[in-house]
Amino acid sequence: MRLRKKWWARPEMEKDTKAIIEPWDMKGKWSENFGNDHPIHLELGCGKGQFISTLAAMNPDINYIAIDLKDEVLVFVLRKINELGLTNVRLIPMFIERVDEIFDENEISKIYINFCNPWPKASHNKRRLTHPRFLTKYKGFIKPGTEVWFKTDDDDLFEASLGYFKDENFDEIYRTWDLEESGFTDNIKTEYEEKFSAFGVKIKFGIFRLEEEKGES
Repeated sequence: MRLRKKWWARPEMEKDTKAIIEPWDMKGKWSENFGNDHPIHLELGCGKGQFISTLAAMNPDINYIAIDLKDEVLVFVLRKINELGLTNVRLIPMFIERVDEIFDENEISKIYINFCNPWPKASHNKRRLTHPRFLTKYKGFIKPGTEVWFKTDDDDLFEASLGYFKDENFDEIYRTWDLEESGFTDNIKTEYEEKFSAFGVKIKFGIFRLEEEKGES
């Protein structure tokens, strides 16, 4: 179901410095924005914010940036992090397609991709957030050794993504086709994950690490 446009959402976000409406000038300056040199972790597509707000509350010495397109979604994430008194989260309303335009080399230390659009049509595969086209973008701003944590309910997307990461020289650190039964202890559930799991859908999860130094052949 499509979200109804909430015209009040953008003005509310514009009043809060934790919502970065124009992130283009922040490239290379994110540590300055947070006011510290803590690692910066990035969530691509944050939904209603349960995942990012839980992580940020658990890890005050890590900075978090969450990107999603809809003001109608992000405004509620903003309210949630304010209710929790979190100062280590920034929210960006933008197309993830342009993510490489707002981060400089070595600015990001971890990426989370949770339940992104599987784009099942072959002609649309390049829009997948795990597609080599996007992995190449991420390489431009992640540190060597950065991990990408990827969760999905879609079997085809997960299987294809295993190949995408391998082709782009990410080492597979962890893989499970059933996260609920895997025994993995560091999982934080998203709203979608709770819904899917309640219906018996198996959640696929992998951790992929970029080891080689930039510029190596």
